[in-house]
Amino acid sequence: MDYLWVKWLHILSSTLLFGTGLGIAFFMWMAHRRDDPRVIAETARIVVLADAFFTAPAVIVQFGTGLWLVHRLGIGLGVFWIRFALLLFIVIGACWLPVLWLQLRARRLAQAARAAGSPLPPAYYTVMRAWFWLGWPAFLGVLVIFWLMVMKPT
Repeated sequence: MDYLWVKWLHILSSTLLFGTGLGIAFFMWMAHRRDDPRVIAETARIVVLADAFFTAPAVIVQFGTGLWLVHRLGIGLGVFWIRFALLLFIVIGACWLPVLWLQLRARRLAQAARAAGSPLPPAYYTVMRAWFWLGWPAFLGVLVIFWLMVMKPT
């Protein structure tokens, strides 16, 4: 495969990954602030779909194209900025996987509250607090990876 096409896919997947992640976080947080089980249940339903259709494939493409580019350019995985970027990629994934589960849990709790016509249970707020705090290292990690890709510090 041609280097420029793979580089383009790598940049495109990073844009999708960051943009979708930021969009998901924004819409989920705005729904959460409404404190309305109906709004939260519907928003969480869409957020879960967006993660499945956009974020997950972008993660796979990002990882695969990144490894291909490192190999093609003969950089090697021992270079500091590559190692650090891979470490951050793992940390981000370690935050994102629980966030997926938390989004599903928040959706189920909101759906149950909506069906019962009751307010959101305390468990929902616990889930969203964990979701919020796991999002920050992932968001900041992506920003640092972007910086590493551009600056390539030694």
